[in-house]
Amino acid sequence: MKPVGVELRRIAMPLVSPFRTSFGTQTTRELLLLRLETTEGEGWGECVTMTDPVYSSEYTEAAADVLRRHLLPALFAQPHLDPWTVAPALAAFKGHRMAKAALETAVLDAWLRARSISFAEWLGATADRVPAGVSVGIMDDIPALLDAVEGYLAQGYLRIKLKIEPGWDIEPVRAVRERFGDGIPLQVDANTAYTVADAQHLARLDEFGLLLIEQPLDEEDVRGHARLARQLRTPICLDESIVSARSAADALALGACSVVNVKPGRVGGYLEARRIHDVSAAHGVPVWCGGMLETGLGRAANVALAALPGFTLPGDTSASGRYYRTDITEPFVLRDGHLDVPRGPGLGVSPIPELLAEVTVSNEWTTR
Repeated sequence: MKPVGVELRRIAMPLVSPFRTSFGTQTTRELLLLRLETTEGEGWGECVTMTDPVYSSEYTEAAADVLRRHLLPALFAQPHLDPWTVAPALAAFKGHRMAKAALETAVLDAWLRARSISFAEWLGATADRVPAGVSVGIMDDIPALLDAVEGYLAQGYLRIKLKIEPGWDIEPVRAVRERFGDGIPLQVDANTAYTVADAQHLARLDEFGLLLIEQPLDEEDVRGHARLARQLRTPICLDESIVSARSAADALALGACSVVNVKPGRVGGYLEARRIHDVSAAHGVPVWCGGMLETGLGRAANVALAALPGFTLPGDTSASGRYYRTDITEPFVLRDGHLDVPRGPGLGVSPIPELLAEVTVSNEWTTR
């Protein structure tokens, strides 16, 4: 398989409601899509960068630039493409994992479609459907939060995740527990909003029987997470700190976490995500699949990944309607708290041209 050309398409998708975290509020999700044409057919990839470098150092404008200047020329210089040639071809360029992941996904999609193999089958999925959790953003007040959680539970979501930050943590969690009881799987996500000095405060969350607290400290403070883990009963899960299988192994060896959130874009692609799954499984540590407000393209790949045996906790693989009134693919629909794993060739889904056109901001074509 050889590359012919790549389309870089910028899209903007309005969210059904504002989504607020400790690093800001989103009302529209702007994304970069890649369509790779090869001698054997086409494939799609989704770059999960945000508009600004607030979740990580990566952001969409930089991703588009590094793709144009460096990653695509390196890919086009390859005599042939397959899923295993992408990472070595791009290894000379440091970082930019989300851009690399999008390119790897497009190659995977094209390669698998040409061979009539599904993403799930190729990854080693063992489930036909995966349990779905939902991430609930920071609200203006607790009554609004309780109404939102009630709505998601009514829809059938099997796990609730609350975004927290200083000033919005203990009381919102207490209110959800008091309203909906101890039987609801509940976890919180701090998105690096705290420091080790907040350990005593965070220990107050122990009384609520949470599944985990996700990324309470700065992404580089792995030793701090290890210290915090010794002071809390609530399991610590790392997200932003885990950028590779090596960093996952180091964090586990240091005792910095006992749960791992796997986001393929954050770690450079689905091959590395599978390695993190394998490393965690070897340590007896559960993993779950995080989300970056993906379209149906990224959601399809994430659902396939979440069907691997080590993904034992519900992920942020919510239905399309959680974020978007209209997706660019056939929507993922919640059924009995689960999403079906796509079984068609490649990602198993494709953009619907008229829906894609409605949200397109710009697109460009390159052959180098």
